[in-house]
Amino acid sequence: VGMNVAADCFVNSAITGVKGGMIVVAADDPSMHSSQNEQDSRNYATAAKIPMLEPSDSEECLEFTKLAFDISEQFDTPVVLRLSTRVSHSQSLVEPHERVDVGLKEYNKNIAKNVMMPAMARGRHVFVEERTARLKSYNENSALNRIEYGDKKIGIITGGIAYLYAKEAMPEASFLKIGMVNPMPEKLIREFAENVDEIYVVEELDPVMENYCKSIGIK
Repeated sequence: VGMNVAADCFVNSAITGVKGGMIVVAADDPSMHSSQNEQDSRNYATAAKIPMLEPSDSEECLEFTKLAFDISEQFDTPVVLRLSTRVSHSQSLVEPHERVDVGLKEYNKNIAKNVMMPAMARGRHVFVEERTARLKSYNENSALNRIEYGDKKIGIITGGIAYLYAKEAMPEASFLKIGMVNPMPEKLIREFAENVDEIYVVEELDPVMENYCKSIGIK
């Protein structure tokens, strides 16, 4: 729920963009193990038009964090890393790598980019829409998402910790595991849907993936 406190700055940061890489880590809490509500932070990413990555285990937490910094600097945007209680309190094998030092970014004064009065914000909004289109294209071929074909009678679209729950419950099914949950990879979803008989969406909290699939005509 710290996202609520930071919401004003968070949404503005989507419009100004960033200079160096910037990641916001938000841990959602399905079942309210230690929080006062069960809000779904994917709604913040959708509203602010900020890319969101959702790892399933400790190894992906490390790899997705590295990729998130790359995406942040490449697309001039904050990136949200969405965790959950189960992921945050889990332990699994992680392969370490050498640290990459990219150095400090020089600060350049740019009022049109960094000061969000309405006259400047309108121009930056155009940039945000163009950036969203580029992020969608990026996500279609991203290694963050993968299709795992098994029995093609049932195809399951999922991500994050829900992927592991579904995999344990139905190991024989086909899976589309989505690692970048905003913006969603429309072409990849359509490809997967065309190759299985029946589609299920498995996710916790709000029907974010489900509603997106319905919005593009996937039954």
